[in-house]
Amino acid sequence: MSQDALRGCLSGEHVVLEPLQEEHIPALSIAVSDGELWNLWYTSAPHPDEMKAYVEQALASEQRGEALAFAVRDRRSGQIVGCTRLMSWDQTHRRIEIGHTWYAKGAQRTGINSECKLLLLTYAFETLDVIAVEFRTHWHNQRSREAITRLGAKQDGVLRNHRILKDGTIRDTVVYSIIASEWPSVKQNLKFRMRQYQDNQ
Repeated sequence: MSQDALRGCLSGEHVVLEPLQEEHIPALSIAVSDGELWNLWYTSAPHPDEMKAYVEQALASEQRGEALAFAVRDRRSGQIVGCTRLMSWDQTHRRIEIGHTWYAKGAQRTGINSECKLLLLTYAFETLDVIAVEFRTHWHNQRSREAITRLGAKQDGVLRNHRILKDGTIRDTVVYSIIASEWPSVKQNLKFRMRQYQDNQ
């Protein structure tokens, strides 16, 4: 993945997506402890003791040109509340995936995810000029599936027996996407949802 324009932050009204650095490890360890996200077997959130290796793996993937990881900072509190990643950029076929996303329990259902996705999708469609953005999640991660659907993504299919997880269970992966022709209406919907969150605060 080309890093030229991506090394800066992606900033919204409520969140800042900061290029992931090792300096984020302590704050991310605190964030992932809010809700003990690693205990949700269908997510990929790391245990605090694994955060250093998690960040190092993300940065190594970035160095190989495969991804760009962000730490998510809540503007209101100033706290790091999660992580997300642009990944699997297929420049030939102009597709990219948004994944490795998790948020502290206190940041869930607050509008933070909507604005993060608005920032990433805007960058993907309007700067990288992709024609499709993909999302993947565990079949059993109902909260993630509902959140992806609320974005306006459509289900493409299910990859059965797709991944063997570290606990030995086998994951069926649900694949969703937003395509370029859908982006204007998805963008409008995300902005509308952000206004609703603001009105309710």
